[in-house]
Amino acid sequence: MRDALGRRAFLRTGALAILPIAVRRAPQDTAVARLLDPEMAGKSQDPVNDYSNDPFIISVERRLRCTCGCNLDIYTCRTTDFTCTYSPALHREIVALAQQHKSADEIVAAFVAKYGESALMAPPKRGFNWAAYLLPGIVITVVGIVIAWILIRRSRVAVPAAAAAPSTFSDEDEARLRAELDRLEP
Repeated sequence: MRDALGRRAFLRTGALAILPIAVRRAPQDTAVARLLDPEMAGKSQDPVNDYSNDPFIISVERRLRCTCGCNLDIYTCRTTDFTCTYSPALHREIVALAQQHKSADEIVAAFVAKYGESALMAPPKRGFNWAAYLLPGIVITVVGIVIAWILIRRSRVAVPAAAAAPSTFSDEDEARLRAELDRLEP
């Protein structure tokens, strides 16, 4: 018991000796305390107005692709990529057209006239563009049929021919086989 108290006292003394070293504070980083240039975080965004969350504007923006190259619709790019300078400008164009009391189709047509069909999120359903709608489904169906046909053929080939053929044992051979099996079993 005396050794246990000696060890405890030794550990307590060691912990008290190390404690001031562990508690000592590290010097504070001076960059944390000062305010850096806000422009380093990105271009400041336009203030939110009534048109920013208008369902009509959002529905039109979801039909049109942002021209910054992100392949997102204008609404998604505008609300998720705060470094994009294209989507806020496109949003302002849509709002200006909506303020002229243009319908959604007229706004989309104006964008197609200005930026071409690449401004649309989906190609129009006419002419050769039907291939973009029909071809993937046809290819998936044909590939599925070919895979099913190959799997069915392989499963038929995998069955050994001997297992499918009827038994060619004569009655005498079968009797001899049963006798041998009976002799082996206790």
